[in-house]
Order: sequence, then structure tokens, then C-alpha cells
Amino acid sequence: MSHPRLHARVRPDKPALVMTDGSRGLTYAELEERANRGAHLLRGLGVGRGDTVAFWLPNCAELFEVYWAAQRCGAYVTPIATTLTGGEADYILRNSQAKVLVAAPELPGFAALAPHGELAVFSREAWSQELDRQPATPIADESPGFHMVYSSGTTGKPKGVRLPLPDGGVTDPHQIAALLEGRYGLGPGDVYLSPAPLYHTAPLAYTTSCHRLGATVVQMPKFEPEGALAAIERHKVTIVQMVPTMFSRLLKLPEAVRLAHDLSSLRLVIHAAAPCPVPVKHAMIAWLGPILYEYYGGSEGNGSTGITSEEWLRKPGSVGRATWGTLHVCNDAGDELAPGETGLIYFEGGWNFQYLGDEDKTRDSRNPKHPNWSALGDIGHVDEDGYLFLTDRKSYMIISGGVNIYPQEVENLLITHPRVADAAVIGVPHPEFGEEVKAVVQPLDPADATPEFAAELLTFCREQLSPIKCPRSVDFDPALPRQENGKLYKRIIRERYWLPA
Repeated sequence: MSHPRLHARVRPDKPALVMTDGSRGLTYAELEERANRGAHLLRGLGVGRGDTVAFWLPNCAELFEVYWAAQRCGAYVTPIATTLTGGEADYILRNSQAKVLVAAPELPGFAALAPHGELAVFSREAWSQELDRQPATPIADESPGFHMVYSSGTTGKPKGVRLPLPDGGVTDPHQIAALLEGRYGLGPGDVYLSPAPLYHTAPLAYTTSCHRLGATVVQMPKFEPEGALAAIERHKVTIVQMVPTMFSRLLKLPEAVRLAHDLSSLRLVIHAAAPCPVPVKHAMIAWLGPILYEYYGGSEGNGSTGITSEEWLRKPGSVGRATWGTLHVCNDAGDELAPGETGLIYFEGGWNFQYLGDEDKTRDSRNPKHPNWSALGDIGHVDEDGYLFLTDRKSYMIISGGVNIYPQEVENLLITHPRVADAAVIGVPHPEFGEEVKAVVQPLDPADATPEFAAELLTFCREQLSPIKCPRSVDFDPALPRQENGKLYKRIIRERYWLPA
């Protein structure tokens, strides 16, 4: 069975959603009823197949009501990050041509939102009140919809990733759920902990796939290291998905705190979204056992790789072999490179995505010689066995004195320092070399933001990296602009050094 409606028929009282803060959850019967009521409301507002419904909400039950209502209306569902300003949210609403927005007025950016005349805006309370007035039966003209997410905008304006809508019926199997069922054995017996914001692609895709497959979603309002361990113990979580920054925060808890929680129910810890430093992953496997599974892919759905703990221990640093589509590494001319050679990573055979309203970006994502091969902008290489190793994003490359430097390696080293909470490495202007390498570090203790600690970090890097890769200077930041999905807003950091005051 691959739809919450089908599970509502056979297990109506089974929890579909549990909120770790004790706020309202949903059984499968309640999810089905609320989704049907929402579909009637959306149809009454003129939402048809191919239209867009947006939500601007914290992690909550209403978010899933909106999602599953839009899914059976044949609509695109567009999440908006709760961290955005009113102007940034307005850009997404206009670019997506959203007809309906369900939002939380308490969000800081909401007061500055200037919605256009075609947009119907509901608060969470108003949405719930309107649903109570609608029929609880399915709409007569159901049609399957899907999400349309926007890129995080780490290097520019967010891009809407538009995929073809599914054909067939609303309860037909979906490819993502089928992949998770086959890859992880995800099913009704699982309890899935989601510690991340649901406006990101992976948390949204995985939690809704859990609903398709009949699992229980345990949702944290926000990640907190000890709170995540407590949730795993309390709810007997079997699967959790995290990002490497969460691993780092867990590992920097006092050992007595980490070991105080019973995590024996866990059978799988999935991670993705950002490269995981090798020492961090070694430490996680040593703690939890060989239950980590890493994958690499993007919102575009153009392909993916995957790797088990056992494979990773043989190939440390790899993100695995292709699990969806065919992997190619190419030079700038579009020619495929030999194993071991570094180039742009392409996939063949995944979804044929488009960037909404941006033909140039869509075209630039395609291989110049193979138009059905698409790239996400990442650099890497494959070894002789077909395992992929990521180098960095192409847009993050630093060119200093004509030498290409990829900052990911330096960041992965800095984050292993016991007094470093987070780190970003960027290129800053240099009169002779064009750029020089700078580290921007978030110390665990703000009191460590001193010249002495900066000198210590420079020495730490010089002891383990070649001179060309080492930062020439270190600045401190009390909180780097990193999303909770692990992605760093390097654009914001670079602008401090490159844009005029």
C-alpha cells in the first residue's frame, strides 16, 4: 500500500504523526479526513491540476493537512522556509504563481508579506476553521499532485524545481516511496524521527513517503541534540535522518549524556544534504554501529548514489555508487572523464526537471554534449569500482594565483577541532593572487573568539594540509548562516568581503 488513505482504512487509529513537543498529532484516520476536507476547500478556491499551493509554517500537523489536500487536487505543493523575510517569501509566491498560502502569522517575515490579489492567504487557525466546514469525503475529481520545492538560495535567488506531475490515481504507488521501501525496508512497522524543518526537500519527501508506506512520523519542532536522543528512546524510533552538523553536535555532547539514552531500537541512521567529515562518520559508526546509510542527490531528482556503513569503511569519504540513474563525471566541454579524474558530476536517467521560469539555468544544468545528462553543480570523481567522492560545489571553488582550491577539505578538518562548532572557508580579495583563503569559524565557546585561538587554528591546518590549501586568516562568527538541512549560505558570508559597504 502506498497512500495514507489505504492505511487509514486498515489501521485508522495508528499514529501518522507524533509531535515531540506534545502539540497536536494525527492518526491515519484524522489525516485522511482532514486531507479530504482540505481538498474540498482548495477546489472551492479554484485550485486545479498544475496549480500551486504554498505553506509557510513551522513543523506542525497543519502542514501535512495542506500537503495531502493538495496532493489529491493535482496541485504542486511549495514549502517556504520559515527563516525567509516577507520579500523573499513574496518572490517564491509570485514565481510559483501560488493560488493559496497557509501561513503562521507569528513568523518574523509574515508582517512584511505583500501578497498579490490572486492569492488566498490562511492562518493556521483560519485553515482549520474552514476545514471544519467542508465535507469529509473525497472530492469527485481527484488527481495526483506533488511537491515543487525551491533551492536554498545558497549561491543566488532560489530556483523552483518543477517536475512532471504523476499520472494515474492519487493512491497509485509513487517512485520515491518505492525507492525508500526497497532501499531501507521502510514500512508500517517503522517509527521515523524527523528532526529537521519540513520546508526542506528530504524531510518533506521522507515524512510523506512514511505516510504512503504506513509508518509513524515522530516530528521534532526543531533539532536539539539531547532532545533527539530522548525522542529515539521514548518513541522507540527505528529510522532517523540527520545531517552532518547534527552528528557533530551529538558527538560534542558529554559522553555521559550520550550514553544515558537507550538507542537500541534504531536500525538505520540516514544522512545526506552535506558532506560528512571522515572523522565524524568514523565516530558515529563507532558509537552506533554500522547502521549509517549515506546518500547523495538533490531536490531535482535527477539521480542519486548510496553507500552502507560496511562499504564506507572500505571506501572512507565516498558517497557511494549510483542507486538511481547512471553516473558520469565530465570536463567543462562535456566529455566523460576516466576514473580518478575530477570533474562535474552528471546523472543520466533520473527525472527531467526544469527550473521554473529560468530557461538559462535549466540549460546550464545540462551536459553540452549529452542534453539528457544533468548536473547539480557538484565536483567529484569516481574510483575504479564506481564509487563517487565529492570534492565541493563548483561555485565554491577558490582561485588563488591560478590554482584551484576546494574549501570543503579545509572545512572538514576545522570542524574536527574540539573547540569549533562550525566553519566556512571562502576566497576573499587579494591584490596579487586574486583570492586568498579565509576561514570563518563559529567557536563552541564565544569567549574563544580571540587572536590566540585564530593562530591555533592556522597552525592546526598547517600541520595537516598543504600550504596552498591553508587559510591565511581566521575570522570568528557567533552563528554561521547554515540551514538546518546542513547547507551553508556561503553567498551571505562572501558578500561581507566582496561587496562594497
